[in-house]
Amino acid sequence: MERAILLIEDNEDDIDLTLRALNTSRLSNDVVVARDGREALDYLEATHEQGALPVLVLLDLRLPKIDGLEVLRRLRNDQRTKDLPVIIMTSSQDDEDRLHSELYGASSFMVKPGDYDQLMAAVKKLGLYWSLSQPPEPAPHLSSRLGLFCHYAAATACARG
Repeated sequence: MERAILLIEDNEDDIDLTLRALNTSRLSNDVVVARDGREALDYLEATHEQGALPVLVLLDLRLPKIDGLEVLRRLRNDQRTKDLPVIIMTSSQDDEDRLHSELYGASSFMVKPGDYDQLMAAVKKLGLYWSLSQPPEPAPHLSSRLGLFCHYAAATACARG
């Protein structure tokens, strides 16, 4: 079973648009929505206990209860979640938000476009980027890096066909 993508967003319109865009990008991961920072941290605690942390976090900065930068700071200060990929998706164009996101260890920072078509295009690119950036699952009999590289190269050549 594939791990979920966690979308942390409080704006219903942005949730709907992001879900539709992720759906059209054909990612096979389920998407779980948390509507505030407290709900997100509670979800991450529960999924860690089950051994099923999300594969990716899409995080808005302007959230109720606990803001996005504080959520990011807590994720990076926790050994269990410090390496979890977190992409900031926000309407904020504030340089200070971008700086703090980088300082707290965000994997990427994306300003959400105000236009529907632009948001759809941006999220589709995010889906494509994410699917391309994932290495293939290593075959059980391949233990060396060279073996993994050869397996990956063969899979890539076969996909081109």
